[in-house]
Amino acid sequence: MAGRNGRTVRDLRRGNRTAVLQRLYFDGPLSRFELGPATGLSSGSVSNVVADLVADGLVEEAGSVDSDGGRPRTLLRVAPHSGQMIGVDVGETRVRVELFDLALTELARTERPLTQDGYDVDVIVGHIRDGIAEVLAAPQAVPERLLGVGVGVPGIVEHTADRGAVVHGQTIGWDAVPLEELLRSTSRLPDAVRYFIDNGAKTLGQAEMWFGAGRGARNAVVVLFGSGVGACLVTPEVEHGRAVEWGHLTVRVRGRRCRCGAPGCLEAYAGAESLLARWREEGGRPPEGADEETALTAMLAAAYPLDTADPDPVALAVLEETAEYLGAGLSDLINLFQPERILIGGWAGLQLGTRFLPAVRRHATTYALRHPADKVTIELGRLGPDAVTVGAAILPLADFFARGGRRTEPVPEDRHPAWRAALEERAPR
Repeated sequence: MAGRNGRTVRDLRRGNRTAVLQRLYFDGPLSRFELGPATGLSSGSVSNVVADLVADGLVEEAGSVDSDGGRPRTLLRVAPHSGQMIGVDVGETRVRVELFDLALTELARTERPLTQDGYDVDVIVGHIRDGIAEVLAAPQAVPERLLGVGVGVPGIVEHTADRGAVVHGQTIGWDAVPLEELLRSTSRLPDAVRYFIDNGAKTLGQAEMWFGAGRGARNAVVVLFGSGVGACLVTPEVEHGRAVEWGHLTVRVRGRRCRCGAPGCLEAYAGAESLLARWREEGGRPPEGADEETALTAMLAAAYPLDTADPDPVALAVLEETAEYLGAGLSDLINLFQPERILIGGWAGLQLGTRFLPAVRRHATTYALRHPADKVTIELGRLGPDAVTVGAAILPLADFFARGGRRTEPVPEDRHPAWRAALEERAPR
C-alpha cells in the first residue's frame, strides 16, 4: 500500500533498516538508546528494526556501557562476517583483486601485472575473471555471502539499460567496451551477484571520503596521480562524487601530444608516463626494462640521493617542472570548485609523497585566486595503494545498505540505481 508520497510500507521498512545499518557502520558500536537520535527514529521503531537485523545476522552485540543510574546498555555493531565484497582495480601496471568482509578488512588478494598486452580487453577481462575465482577460493571466502563485485577502471563509464556499464577509455584504446556484459558472459558467478563498475578516480575518491583523509569534508577533490592523472569531485550537489577528466585539461596550446591524442593536456606534463618520457628525452637513464613504478623510484633516487652524492640535475629539473604543472592544474580545480580539501593519491602520488607536496602546494597557491586558495588544504590520501580497490568494494556495500541489508530485494525501476542513492547520502558526518 502506498502513502500520499508514493512510499509503501516496504519502502519505509527498507529506509529504517538502511538508517540503522549506516549509523551502526560509521558511528558504532551504539546502544538502542543512542540509535534513536542518531537516526531520527522512535524507540519502538529502533527496537523493531534492530530485532529484524539481529535475526538476519547483520547486527550483533558488542559489549555494554554503563548508563546514568540504570541498567547497562547493550552496544550493537554491524557483524563484519555477515557479508563480503570484491574490489577490483584495473590499474596502470596491474589488475588488483581483493576480497573484503563487511568491515572492509582484507581477506584475500591477488595481482596480475600488465605487460606487453597492456589494456587488451580480453586480457583485462581474463585477469578480472581469474582474480575473482582466486580470491573466492581462499579459506576465508564464503561465496554465498558475496554482496557484489566493484570494479574501478580508467576512462568514462556510461551506465546503459541494455548493456550495463560501458567504458570509454580513449587513453587506453577502449572505445565503448561493454565491460559489464563481457564480465557477466565469462564469469562463473551466479546471476544474482551484481557488478558495479565506475571510474577509478571516483572509487579512490569514495574511499578517501568514507574512510580516509576526506572524511568530514563537504567540498573536496581527490586526485589520482599515476601514469595519467584524474580526479573525483565531491560537493553538496554531487555527494556521491563525480569523476572529472582533469588530466585532459589543456595547459599548453600546441603542447606535447597526450596519449589521448590531443596536444597540451595536463596529463602530457604531469602524468608519471610523461614525466619519465621527459627524463629520457633530456638524457636520463631509467633502468632498462623496468616498469613505471620501478623507473619512478630510480628517478626519485637520482634527484634526491640519500647519500652525499650530487643530485641528478636533469631528474631534479623534470620533477620540479612536473610539480609546477601539477600545482597549476590544482589551481584550476581550486578556482572552479573552491574545495575545502584536495587529496592526492594514486601510486605515483604516494611515491612522490611528502617530498613533492611542498612544491605542489606552493605552485597551486601561486596560480590560484587568493581567496579560495587561502581556504583549501592540500594533503596526501591516507589509504595507500589499495584505495581504489577499497572504493570499488564500497559500491556493492552501498547498494547493500540502500536495500536495507537485503540481498535480493528489487529496486523500483522509477528510482536511481540503489548504489547511487546510497552514495548520494554520504554516510560519514
